[in-house]
Amino acid sequence: MSVDTDVIERTITIAAAPDTVFRLLTDPNEYVRWKGQRAEFDPRPDGKFRVHFPNGTDIVAGSFVELVPERRVVFTWGWEGNEHVPPGSSTVEIDLEPAGSGTRLHLVHRGLPVPAIARHAEGWDYFLPRLVAVGAGRSPEPENAHHTATQPK
Repeated sequence: MSVDTDVIERTITIAAAPDTVFRLLTDPNEYVRWKGQRAEFDPRPDGKFRVHFPNGTDIVAGSFVELVPERRVVFTWGWEGNEHVPPGSSTVEIDLEPAGSGTRLHLVHRGLPVPAIARHAEGWDYFLPRLVAVGAGRSPEPENAHHTATQPK
C-alpha cells in the first residue's frame, strides 16, 4: 500500500451555522464573496465546479462529487491550461460539524503532484481566513489579482 504524501489538510472554526457555511461553499454568488471573481456551479454529483480568478487568466475547474447539506462538500480541482494540475485532477474534501454556535471546517486537498503542494497550501492559507471573515459577517479585503493562490506554473 502506498502512503498518500500529496495531502494538504486544514481545520478552521467559522462563526456561522453549518447551513451558512455550506451555502458559502456551494452557491456561486456566495462563493465569490470569499474566493474568486466569478463562479459557475451546478452543485450536484457530477455537476460543474468552475471558478475564475481576478487576474483574468487563472480558472480552476472540476466537478462536484458529493454534497451532504450542512455536513460535507467534495469536488475535483485543477487548472485550465495547466499540464501539471489539469482540471479535475485533484480532490478537495470539506467536512462541516457544529462547534458551539459556529462550524468546524476540516479541509483535505489530495491528489496534487508534490511540486504543486506548497503553492496550493499557500492558496488555502490565503482563502480560508477570508471564508472565516465572510462567515462571521465581515467583508474581507479585495482579492489581490497576484496573490499566492494563482495556479502553479
